[in-house]
Amino acid sequence: MGSLRIRPAVRPDLPRLTEIYNYYVINTAITFDLEPFTTEGRAAWFAEHAESGRHRLLVAEQDERVLGYASTSRFRGRAAYDTTAETSIYCAHEAVGHGLGTALYRSLFTVIADEDINRLTAGITLPNEASLAIHKHFGFKQVGIFTEVGRKFGRYWDVAWYERPLKL
Repeated sequence: MGSLRIRPAVRPDLPRLTEIYNYYVINTAITFDLEPFTTEGRAAWFAEHAESGRHRLLVAEQDERVLGYASTSRFRGRAAYDTTAETSIYCAHEAVGHGLGTALYRSLFTVIADEDINRLTAGITLPNEASLAIHKHFGFKQVGIFTEVGRKFGRYWDVAWYERPLKL
């Protein structure tokens, strides 16, 4: 196996990023999307990220295969929220548990370190021990739980909200 490479996402990565995300759409309540996406259906999401600025999208690649991604995205649409970014991380289900998420978040937080960001947030569907663990590892603190805010697979799910300052 080759070494792990973390790099900015490029447009040719989008089919694989969509494939990784769709696994969670179809099989888990980790995301509240209910229907899988086409590559074209994820194009607008991809376009919201850049190689500089607050909103980044990094991929982890090994042996020329993308195994996961992490991003910072707009938290809310109003201008006063611009210095807050929502974080997200998805690893290919076959690559979970090998330190990929830690490598992605470490790289993501490094590349945004000098951006005009005050707070990072994360919404985590409960239960999700792996996501809770990685966010706590990177200094996120729970600030609340919204109960039964998402319905998927015929049941309601809670979402825990976490935050941390960009600079710890």
